[in-house]
Amino acid sequence: MPEAVGLTLALVALALTLGAAVTRAPYTSEALVALAAAVALVVLGAIGLSRAGDAINSLAPTVGFLAALLLIAEGARREGLFEAIGALAESRSHDSAARLLGLVVVIASAVTALLGLDATAVLLTPIVLVTARRMRADPRPHIYASGHLANSASLLLPISNLTNLLAFHAAGLSFSHFAALMLLPTLGVVGVEWLVLRRFFAAELARPRGRAAAAARPALPRGAVALLTLTMIGFALSSVVGVAPVWVAAAGAGAFSIRGLLGRKAGAAELVRAVEPGFLVFVLGLGVIVACAAHDGLSSAVAHLLPAGASLPALLAVAALSAVLANLVNNLPATLILLPAAAASGGTAALLAMLIGVNVGPNLTYVGSLATLLWRRVLRAEQCEVSLGEFTRLGLLSVPPALAVAAVLLWVALQI
Repeated sequence: MPEAVGLTLALVALALTLGAAVTRAPYTSEALVALAAAVALVVLGAIGLSRAGDAINSLAPTVGFLAALLLIAEGARREGLFEAIGALAESRSHDSAARLLGLVVVIASAVTALLGLDATAVLLTPIVLVTARRMRADPRPHIYASGHLANSASLLLPISNLTNLLAFHAAGLSFSHFAALMLLPTLGVVGVEWLVLRRFFAAELARPRGRAAAAARPALPRGAVALLTLTMIGFALSSVVGVAPVWVAAAGAGAFSIRGLLGRKAGAAELVRAVEPGFLVFVLGLGVIVACAAHDGLSSAVAHLLPAGASLPALLAVAALSAVLANLVNNLPATLILLPAAAASGGTAALLAMLIGVNVGPNLTYVGSLATLLWRRVLRAEQCEVSLGEFTRLGLLSVPPALAVAAVLLWVALQI
């Protein structure tokens, strides 16, 4: 098949798949659309069966890692960790909406880094909303903090985002080395987000409120905290003892799952649902579609746009271009497209700069990341809508400085 025809078919398949993910029509699912599109590309000859198999095989370890992380996050929710965190934030805010915002920024950043951005978007956001409403505060600053930091605070660890897992394997870094390089960029981005949110919602945060009724404060679940702590220690030591991080994630997921089964807090069906098999199929199907587009010229076109080297201007350019692509085609396809080009142009430095773009950049549009789409669906289920205009204005104020600060701090970390 001519390369131009194959690329056109792949781009159409990508548009249909992302459209299904955005709209979530009741008569279909993004997983079915991604699977059907991938099969159609193989049948039509746009991508060979062996190349499609290679794409699936290359993604399989990352998808397995993601499944384990989803089980860990669900186990933490089942143990009551998120409710306890919400109660703690309410207690420590002392009826101050501004103080609550600072606590939400810290908590959302920690949850995103340790449990992944989907945990913040899906599990923490409703807790934040309920807490703000119970305090009779305007919930918008706090839910925007949860939504934004689900994306931008996911820079820190390989486990924080699926995009990180993909780049982590490509870069060949150890878990601790990855975290060390991304610590400064993460702190910089979180600081920018907090400053912009404080300024953008200054009037709402200062508005007088009636005193909220005291609520019962559940204790932090010690078992869940202990398991999470052990899992994080395992990740940090994995490279030292020569164990792949995926096995640490599997052990943590197994421990949470066994605890749920023995305590009769979860059954086999609940554990299967927690893994989100549909989303995993969606990721694999998307991998085949992007592999087809990349083979038929998209990767080479992107490679010509990326600057070579690891200089500060190069890192700034890679981050900016990655952010633009993430907002055009969603950050997961953007990562799959950019990975080989970034690795070839600037190695580890370019790969990490790319992550800044695809993780921070999606705060600019609804379709930039799957986490933002999930965040919006959670808010709708809670009868809380956010306006497109407000979302975009906040993104325009926060994304450019966050990208710049993170890229500069990454360059500094690389010099150290």
